[in-house]
Amino acid sequence: MPPTTTPPHTASRRSADPSAVARLEARLPELVADIEALVTAESPTADRAAVARCADLVAELGTRLTGRAPERLETGGRPQLRWRFGAGDGVLLLGHLDTVWPVGSLATHPFGVTDGRLTGPGCFDMKAGLVQLFHALATLDDLDGVTVLVTSDEETGSADSRALIEAEARRTRAVLVLEAAEDGALKTERKGASLYDLAITGRAAHAGLEPERGINATTELARQVLALAALADPDAGTTVTPTVATAGTTRNTVPDTALLRIDVRARTAAEQQRVDTALYGLAPTLKGAALALSGGPDRPPLPAASSAGLFARAQRLNDALGLGPLRGAAVGGGSDGNITAGVGTPTLDGLGAVGGGAHADHEHVIVAELPRRAALLAALVDELRGRPA
Repeated sequence: MPPTTTPPHTASRRSADPSAVARLEARLPELVADIEALVTAESPTADRAAVARCADLVAELGTRLTGRAPERLETGGRPQLRWRFGAGDGVLLLGHLDTVWPVGSLATHPFGVTDGRLTGPGCFDMKAGLVQLFHALATLDDLDGVTVLVTSDEETGSADSRALIEAEARRTRAVLVLEAAEDGALKTERKGASLYDLAITGRAAHAGLEPERGINATTELARQVLALAALADPDAGTTVTPTVATAGTTRNTVPDTALLRIDVRARTAAEQQRVDTALYGLAPTLKGAALALSGGPDRPPLPAASSAGLFARAQRLNDALGLGPLRGAAVGGGSDGNITAGVGTPTLDGLGAVGGGAHADHEHVIVAELPRRAALLAALVDELRGRPA
């Protein structure tokens, strides 16, 4: 078990020992057992009691493997777990324990391992990544300079944990995010996300007797959808997507209200701002109709420049470990890595489980990759502590 109070590593620190992979492969049965324990502790974000039970298990796992109990922080009535070793300012390891799967999902998606694939609700996103994290730390000689933060509301936007994530990111040199890796590719770039609600007000009237006396909110909604589509810029990677739309009350009434939810994804903050300005400049097309927009940028982009240096190190270390080429990928989905990159801290995402099917029936983890990715994480942590990222 790693000591918790030893001097920082020096420049001669081992950064990539190929035997580390073999040591973690010897731990594979324990890795799988620990993943089973977390997966079978269902933890949908909205169920705070279930999340608290899972947080207890994560705390026990981390304590067993690092020799240090976490600080139990609470934000918005939610448990957040933080381990800080020494100053904890060398590298931040970031993960979340909540999932999108409701309690009872184990009945239809039980935990299991078949033909080298591990399955179960939340295994890929991202409970296997949490287990890899702590087993990677358990192989290091000391943990000075490391901070681990495990949050419980990532799947719903990190509203309660965001300030904590930002504060931890600002005090560290680099952030490694344990989100899952689809087909093994690390997340080197993530689009920023903006979320909006557009409320439309018209005037009700009888659809058969006097429709001309109404102001049709559904018609206004349809015209606004076309205006929104024109704001997208495929060449810049900007998407503006109308998602949920509701309008009207009865079949024979001109609808007087409508609501449209809008999802915007952009590779740059400038594109986020361009679309935001355009959305707040929308005007009604029907005389007498009114628009009320709310929302705005939710997560900033994780630009390629934020991850480039860390990704180059990860590629070199992966090769030194004998694990072969390492790919990167730019993706539209967001994570807490967007938040840490947004405060200016170099961030590399996707260091968790290798597999696929996040949030879907075919969610799975490739078992053989568990020790390999844990070894890469350990090598990155070992190299980054106390050095510029």
